Amino acid sequence: MHWEQLLSLIRQGDTNKRLRNEQDETRLGFDVDYDRIIFSPEFRSLQDKTQVIPLSSTDFVHTRLTHSLEVSVVARSLGRKVGGKVLEKHPALAEVHGYKANDFGAIVAAAALAHDIGNPPFGHSGEKAIGHFFTNGPGKNYKSGLSARAYQDLCDFEGNANGFKILTQDLQGRPGGLRLSYATLGAFTKYPKASLPKKPSTHVAYKKYG
Repeated sequence: MHWEQLLSLIRQGDTNKRLRNEQDETRLGFDVDYDRIIFSPEFRSLQDKTQVIPLSSTDFVHTRLTHSLEVSVVARSLGRKVGGKVLEKHPALAEVHGYKANDFGAIVAAAALAHDIGNPPFGHSGEKAIGHFFTNGPGKNYKSGLSARAYQDLCDFEGNANGFKILTQDLQGRPGGLRLSYATLGAFTKYPKASLPKKPSTHVAYKKYG
């Protein structure tokens, strides 16, 4: 496993390397990832999506925003613990490159913060509804104007893949999307597989595309 690549601070559009031992300790590049997600309108929109839970007996509604913040807090602690173990096994990461256990926590916290950012309303049921619209509904009319892969992406609509698009797509005045570090984008990516070609596999990485 190439940890130097997995812990990359490089962002889309960079022309120079970003080295860990040259980072400002007051605000690391991985911390910048977390901040960019927090301040993004895409993240704030999660306050309008509720968790799919039974009707509450109180006036408090647990939103995707609250859930994502809670998950990121737990993820930070777990990331730090794992980071400590990784550095024990690969001491050169700390001694040569300057990585610390907290770096792992910051990466995982940022990825966890964004983990629901591409999910539609009603969670997996929403994914199925979008897919049904394109496979059996009026969405079939768009098939002729799309590539086979683009159309299959819609038929098998997947929130994680949509989240990756949201984090990286070019917008007016914001080329490269949020321009998160490759380390955070890598941690965010759960299923590194395209919607096509379809091939049976029991490997967890091929559970679904996205």
